[in-house]
Amino acid sequence: MSVTATVPRRRRLAIAAGASLLALAVSGCSGLGRTAVGPVTYTTEREAVLQVNSPSVRGCHRIAPAGAHEVENGTLVDVILYRTRDCTGRRTTYVPTRFSDVTAPGSGPWRSYSFVH
Repeated sequence: MSVTATVPRRRRLAIAAGASLLALAVSGCSGLGRTAVGPVTYTTEREAVLQVNSPSVRGCHRIAPAGAHEVENGTLVDVILYRTRDCTGRRTTYVPTRFSDVTAPGSGPWRSYSFVH
């Protein structure tokens, strides 16, 4: 009877150890800097086309000083565009993944962006 009792106990211990290792691995990876896989491409007011590949999903990202009038979100994460340099203010534009947006005439350029995560 002791042989059959040790098999389930070993199995439970192995499952518990595996689950603990999996939880540890997942929590360890979550601290790493995640990126928005793919490019954010924008066209400045001076018609220069700039591309940022796989930027961090954290923080505020500034656009060129002249601002941008067209932004293409080629990443796997949605973007919010701002008219200010510090990702603040009410006048924002939401650009889903794999979409682009162009400013309306007279509305002014976008100057920064952040990711929805």
